[in-house]
Amino acid sequence: MAKVHFTFEDKNLEPKTIENAEEGYSILEIAEDNHIHLNHNCGGVCACSTCHVYIEKGENHLEEISDKEEDFIDRAINPRLESRLGCQCIILNEDAVIEVQIPDQSRIIGHEH
Repeated sequence: MAKVHFTFEDKNLEPKTIENAEEGYSILEIAEDNHIHLNHNCGGVCACSTCHVYIEKGENHLEEISDKEEDFIDRAINPRLESRLGCQCIILNEDAVIEVQIPDQSRIIGHEH
């Protein structure tokens, strides 16, 4: 099983490590399954930028970024080189170790999920 370590821009939230993340699942799905708040207004189909995250480590264990995803990242708040959409970050390797920072969700306009 892959390991995904979540940290948060909102320093009121404690980091959380998921030890049993399955290959073939997205960072968004891992977050949802483990009660970690990550907005996703479009339902996780790469049609918005609300599930924007920063991949701090382990990018090579995720599906490559598509042109469509890059277009939506350009619309995210504070995009960086390590920006990805959680819905598009599919884990490719069961031995992966991935570190994800979730931007402050209070700055994202949209639905609470």
